[in-house]
Amino acid sequence: MTGYARAQGADDRRRWAWEARSVNGRNLDIRCRVPQGFDRLENPARSAVGAKLRRGNVSLTLTITSERQSKPLRINRALLAELCTLVEEVRRDTGAAPPAADGLLRVRGVIEEEDEGEETEEALARLDKALSATLDEVLRALASARAAEGQALARVITGHIDEIDGLCRRAAERAATQTGTLRARFEGQLSELLERAPPLSEERFAQEVALLVGKADVREELDRLDAHIAQARELLTEARPDNPVGRKFDFLCQEFNREANTLCSKSADIELTRVGIDLKGAIERMREQVQNVE
Repeated sequence: MTGYARAQGADDRRRWAWEARSVNGRNLDIRCRVPQGFDRLENPARSAVGAKLRRGNVSLTLTITSERQSKPLRINRALLAELCTLVEEVRRDTGAAPPAADGLLRVRGVIEEEDEGEETEEALARLDKALSATLDEVLRALASARAAEGQALARVITGHIDEIDGLCRRAAERAATQTGTLRARFEGQLSELLERAPPLSEERFAQEVALLVGKADVREELDRLDAHIAQARELLTEARPDNPVGRKFDFLCQEFNREANTLCSKSADIELTRVGIDLKGAIERMREQVQNVE
């Protein structure tokens, strides 16, 4: 299932943002990117995603920006004093003019960025806690976005189930006419074989037709398809964030397809075969949508 969410946070030294994207996938595949120095958050982030989602390709990204544009500057006074001493010696020996102040400040090392100091373990723990809280916020938003899509997807799948149900009813109607079709076919084939020979007795003829009808009986397949339809509707009502049904639905589509294949192979009526082919198409369309179900 697809979805997107973003959540932000900040403290007195930095700002951060978690972004989460999800696209369809049969399994749960997590890609996590964090800034250098924050690798410690990757495994907890993956675990947090796995606790809330079951399927999909999920991309999780953390960006951190310093609240200060640049570090404060300071003068290395020890180095400046040493430079002044050397400049005075050169001036006395050569009579050269003293350098301007800006010339001294341009010497490498005279002006330095002030070191803000490393954060204490307590400060890092507070930061990690804040980052985790923002992560939880973005994952809840992502789950909500996926749930909204799931509601729309449920309506689509319900339409496919209704279509399959209608085709099964048509198949049952056509299956009821197969006995007459088989009898006519058998009579034609028998007359061609026997030509002018005496016809079979009515009893033997009925036995042969009964054998063909038994082989072409699709009532068992239709009964199982009806049971699968009822189970599919039940799965839709049971689907919740804490009760994922995607894998069950995926397996059920395989059972749908198996029964449709058997129905087509047993069909002795061209119209029933056409209905079976339409049924397989409807099942395949539902299966494609089911791949997106959590």
